[in-house]
Amino acid sequence: MTPPPRRVLTLTRDDGGTWRVTADRPARGEAEQLWDQDAGLRTAATPRTLAVAAGDGDPRDYTPLGDAAARAVGEAWDTRVRPVVLVPESTDAMARLLDAPASVHRRTAAVTTPGDAPRVVVNPEAFGTLGEEARQIVVTHETTHVALRARTTGRTPMWLSEGCADWTAYRGSGRDPAEAAPALAREVRGGRTPPHLPTDREFAFGGDAGTVGRAYEGAWLACRLVADRWGEGTVRALYDAAGADGEEAALREVLGVDRAGFTALWQADLRRELGARRTAVRAARAAGRRAGPTASAPRPRRGPARPCGGAAPRRRAG
Repeated sequence: MTPPPRRVLTLTRDDGGTWRVTADRPARGEAEQLWDQDAGLRTAATPRTLAVAAGDGDPRDYTPLGDAAARAVGEAWDTRVRPVVLVPESTDAMARLLDAPASVHRRTAAVTTPGDAPRVVVNPEAFGTLGEEARQIVVTHETTHVALRARTTGRTPMWLSEGCADWTAYRGSGRDPAEAAPALAREVRGGRTPPHLPTDREFAFGGDAGTVGRAYEGAWLACRLVADRWGEGTVRALYDAAGADGEEAALREVLGVDRAGFTALWQADLRRELGARRTAVRAARAAGRRAGPTASAPRPRRGPARPCGGAAPRRRAG
């Protein structure tokens, strides 16, 4: 069990001999808490979500996102979750909550804190640049990490933890893989199919944006492949088995293939879903729809290809 954050209390004795707490601050080496930054925090709560905002943030903006995320996670994982969403005033304030340099999270819309009581921490500056659909994807992704924290161990590979979070966020959306995975699609169309599943290192905060984007996209498509080929229940079984026995054993036990065999299936799926011919056909169909008398409404702006951040930083769990 993760120990609670250490605090330093200042006690003062009044004239009547009663001791009172007159100051409360983080201990040396401990990150700030949101109430350390703003004593006038505002909260909004529903049966599914608790949102807490500092500065000018309105917590009511986040409860519908949290409610929808909790429903999506419950449907995908057959588990209940009530996300707690923390909204600091700025990127710098977010970094102090995470005890990390602001530069690491400048482009990250949200992260999940480590520990036994994980929280979704929003970067209001990056989050504010996203469209409505992308905001929901981010919150659902992070809420999945919250729900799966107890099932995530040091044996769980990041491609599985991050891929399952995105699979949950995109599940049932009808998202076209070439649209939702543009960085990876460009690589595959250029004849550069990834030689291996995404490594933990490729998900690093502050890393090359192209590498990180392709890692998230590849991880999502790997978990989507499991759901499509073996069934959604198998996604859950694979996740639990990997956390208990490790990736290689889980693949053999649950899917009946080794890592090399699964990688080959994934690579073939990438070429099938993202290859030039398939993409060209989709583009032609989309152009035909736009030219027709019942053109669909424009999609909401998504922002970055992969606008979320997983757990912060990877002191283990998605």
